[in-house]
Parts: sequence; C-alpha cells; structure tokens
Amino acid sequence: MNDAPFQLERDAHGWLVLTTADGTRHQGVVPVRAFPIAAPNEGLSLVDGDGREVAWVDALDKLPSPLRTLITEDLLSREFTPVIRRIVSVSTFSTPSIWQVDTDRGTTRFVLKGEEDIRRLSEGSLWITDSHGIQFIVRNRRALDRRSRRLLERFL
Repeated sequence: MNDAPFQLERDAHGWLVLTTADGTRHQGVVPVRAFPIAAPNEGLSLVDGDGREVAWVDALDKLPSPLRTLITEDLLSREFTPVIRRIVSVSTFSTPSIWQVDTDRGTTRFVLKGEEDIRRLSEGSLWITDSHGIQFIVRNRRALDRRSRRLLERFL
C-alpha cells in the first residue's frame, strides 16, 4: 500500500511524470524548493511545464523512499550550490581577492569582488557569490575550523 498522495516515475526521456490520486498524469514535472537555504527539505512544490503547481510536499523526509529518491536526483541534477567546508587561503584582505576553499564538491578557487557579496543568513549561515555569479554556502560559520573562521571574519 502506498501512503503518498501521488505517484512519480521517469518516462523514456528521463522526465518526471506525476500521477495524482484521481489518475491525472502530468508530464515533465519539476521539483522546486520553497526555502532552498533555510529549509531545503521542507516545502517543495512539484510544478508542470507551464509552471503550475500540481503537488505540494511538506517535508521531503516524510515521502516514501522511491519518491524521495526521484525528487532528490532531479534536484541534484539542476542545483549547484557548493558548501564551503574550509577556507584554505585568501590572497588579500581587501577586495577583490582570490579565495581557495575546500567544498563538498572538491577544492576550488574563486574571486570575491566585494564584501557585499557575502550575505549573512540565519543561524550563522553565509551566502557567498563569486565574480562569475556562482553561489557558495557556509552552513554554519561557527563550525568551520579556527583558521577558516579567522580568515572569514576579516571580511564580515
């Protein structure tokens, strides 16, 4: 027996197809996070090709595993927000500066154009945008190692 309010599958082209409880099929469904930074696993809308919401998910964790897996795979294929785990070096304490960081996607370097490109979010999180518009996140700056915190605080 299925507890989900809808069914979800991939078609032959790899698109998500959502079938509601009344049997209505929606081709090319795309999951969209309502709060991608503050609550990435809560509040998720499934929208059709015209951008209309066809289903709402209160919490991704409460979905049955097969549905959760399909939605997570689709989100990961479209989202790119590396999580900074450590700041290795900063070229200068004025901007622009070149940062070398370790992220959940590997080591990288980016240019920070100005201090205004570091935005404070809730509970110690930071959103850092590089010179190319790529957005990095620091989930909890207090959880960074001591050296990383010291380098980061020069810009805050």
